[in-house]
Amino acid sequence: MPSRIRSKPSTHSLESIVAAVALFCATSTIPLVAQHAQGASSPKYDAQTETKMRGTVDDVRLPSSAKEIVYLLLKTDGGPSVEVYVCPKSFLDDMGVAFAKGDQIDLNGSKVKRGDTDLILAREIVKKTDTLVLRDDKGKPVWN
Repeated sequence: MPSRIRSKPSTHSLESIVAAVALFCATSTIPLVAQHAQGASSPKYDAQTETKMRGTVDDVRLPSSAKEIVYLLLKTDGGPSVEVYVCPKSFLDDMGVAFAKGDQIDLNGSKVKRGDTDLILAREIVKKTDTLVLRDDKGKPVWN
């Protein structure tokens, strides 16, 4: 009767499998991260919901990446605080504009829903005598 010879599993095979799985995971998530960073999942501007408001910047949420979006928490005059979707940080940097807590601004933008959150997509922000145009009259971003 022939005897079976058991071979020891190769560690090279195991290392190759682990490397292949790691490579697959890494490359399959890159497009998702890139899409999010470029705003592929960004909410759509709706001119029908355009509104004007005035308020005080209560918080500035700066992203870790220059391609990600800057958000402001705006305490409106006579109303609740609202979250404002401004633009990619790189665009603000290029324009030489910065926001800080306590800044008084006038805002023109579109009220939209993102999940359960109400959000304003800023089209134009006026700070003191400076006007920052972020979108054209139809709501198309000018930073693209």
